[in-house]
This record gives sequence, structure tokens and C-alpha cells, in this order.
Amino acid sequence: MVVYVDPPAWPARGRLWSHLISDVSFEELHAFAEMLGLPRRGFDRDHYDMPAERVPVAVWLGARPVSSREIVRLLHAAGLRRPKHLFSCQRA
Repeated sequence: MVVYVDPPAWPARGRLWSHLISDVSFEELHAFAEMLGLPRRGFDRDHYDMPAERVPVAVWLGARPVSSREIVRLLHAAGLRRPKHLFSCQRA
């Protein structure tokens, strides 16, 4: 199982957040997030939003630190990228 995490750089609700992704499947991503204790509501289209304080634990469990740009590249290469505008259209 290989998942990836970017540096905590996204401010929200008084914290910094990272993105956690898989380049294999959403099932793999959900399984890893469960090991971390992340709630399913943290899943946003193609990634989990993860608070900065969970990043060291994620890396300890095997997540590979990568840049935010690499997160997007990996999702595209795996065919798992779900852009916000596409997601909105699918809901309509």
C-alpha cells in the first residue's frame, strides 16, 4: 500500500491541512485513512483533507511525502483525479 501526503499548507478552521491520496484506488485510500483514524467526512472527491498534526503519523505508517503539485500529477496519472467542476456537474 502506497499513499501520498503533501505538506500542510491549506488553512481552514484555525489549522493547516494536507491532502492524502492513493495512486491505486479509493479503496486503498479509505483503508489507510481508517488506520489513521480520519473520518470519512474528510474525503473530498479524490483525497482526504488531513490536519497537520496527523502528517507525522501518516508518514510513520508509510505515506510518502510529496509536493502538492506531485499530488495532482499522481492523481491524473492514475486516472483518479475528480476536479471540482466535474463533480458538481455529476451531481446535477
